[in-house]
Amino acid sequence: MLPFLPSRRTFLLAGAMPFFGVNLAETVLAAASPTTRRKQARSAILIWLSGGASHIDTWDMKPEAPAEYRGSFKPISTSVPGIQLCEHLPHLARQVHHLAIVRSMGDHGRGTGDHHAGYYYNLTGHAPDRTFHQLLNTRTPYPTDWPSMASVVAAKRPRLAHLPSAITLPQKEDAPQFTRPGQFAGRLGVEFDPLFVEGSREKPLDFQVPALALSADVPAERLEDRQTLLGRFDRMRGLVEHATANREFTIHQRKAFTLLASRGARDAFDLRKEPLAVRERYGPGINAMSMLLARRLVEAGVHFVTVFWKGDRELDKLCNSGGGWDTHANNFNCLKDRLLPEFDRPFAALLDDLHQRGMLETTLVIVTSEMGRKPKIGDPRSGGTMGAGRDHWTACQSVLLAGGGVRGGQVFGSSDKRAEYPNRNPVAPEHIAHTVFHAMGIEDLHATDREGRPFHLMDDGRPLTELF
Repeated sequence: MLPFLPSRRTFLLAGAMPFFGVNLAETVLAAASPTTRRKQARSAILIWLSGGASHIDTWDMKPEAPAEYRGSFKPISTSVPGIQLCEHLPHLARQVHHLAIVRSMGDHGRGTGDHHAGYYYNLTGHAPDRTFHQLLNTRTPYPTDWPSMASVVAAKRPRLAHLPSAITLPQKEDAPQFTRPGQFAGRLGVEFDPLFVEGSREKPLDFQVPALALSADVPAERLEDRQTLLGRFDRMRGLVEHATANREFTIHQRKAFTLLASRGARDAFDLRKEPLAVRERYGPGINAMSMLLARRLVEAGVHFVTVFWKGDRELDKLCNSGGGWDTHANNFNCLKDRLLPEFDRPFAALLDDLHQRGMLETTLVIVTSEMGRKPKIGDPRSGGTMGAGRDHWTACQSVLLAGGGVRGGQVFGSSDKRAEYPNRNPVAPEHIAHTVFHAMGIEDLHATDREGRPFHLMDDGRPLTELF
């Protein structure tokens, strides 16, 4: 049975009880002790490897494990002696001095083992409630859900004049059958939802605000007229639609119009203004351009940018993966030929770009996903007909952090010999959420919900101050 993760209150009351093999009082004192003065992160970039990236094949390799666990990939040395990564991450290996790798995160039995719960837990830092266990992947986002980390930052940071505080790209995480919970502001209210921006594999330089793209022949000064017309349309529609739905649509319209009315804000989205040499460093494709756009947006002042990995049908057919990192089949070919190269080059470029611009110290970068992959190779869902895959695994996964005051070149925690369970310093998604807020200087976690009732944004977990 996995260890119980203490709540904030448990930590404060537990005194000197031993916990995970260390003195709890020492742990609490270490967390509470003042640290060296550091700059707060002004912005954060969250890169989400949609589907669940295989930790054992990437940043927590186990070369001494049995063959049916370790697979065919080999570890390579990195810019930090003693830290190894997968051989198919050569660019990132040269940037490990910027990284903190958390190898001991899991859901500790609080999830469902599937995507919806994993999204919710890892995006909000709150364990899924009973409705996730009842409805699984049919569970829709609720207005009473806990807010995403992005929405908390949007609520706690001063509003920007011409840009949303939180932006998500190149897609909202949904499909014809469902929308992933955890992406939204939930009980904080829709005004703190991120602005969703769409990008396509066919035109990776062209990002659009859905349904509100400004035609090239419409000058910005005519937006007021456009808003007036939409206002009239809204009043007509309001006669037949639910008032709450109208209000939510209007809030998102207002965000989009504010963005489109500002030339500086529009310029931040224009990747063609980026030198060709910089674009080529990131490499081709929508995921690479999304990471570059994330850098441009935080440079323009956006507080939180989420990049959801965008898959494609070819990868879905090859890996039985939904197009992303959910490699139920052909795990090793999909990682080697597509997923790892498409991540390695642009992410390494992002870290180096932020560093060269002097932005890394004040920009927190997080890489995570909704789960890891089952360390023992073989997924019954593939039927043995599509090559060796890895099934879902929520008991253990890894998280990468860089910048924002995080000390690079370190590994926090460890998994066991087969990467199945956390071993040393086990943590959960609430610890990562706390760490994000701590890095950004958000210490006051009191808030009010959409009905004006007070609540506390985080109760379980603590920030991993050891990383700073």
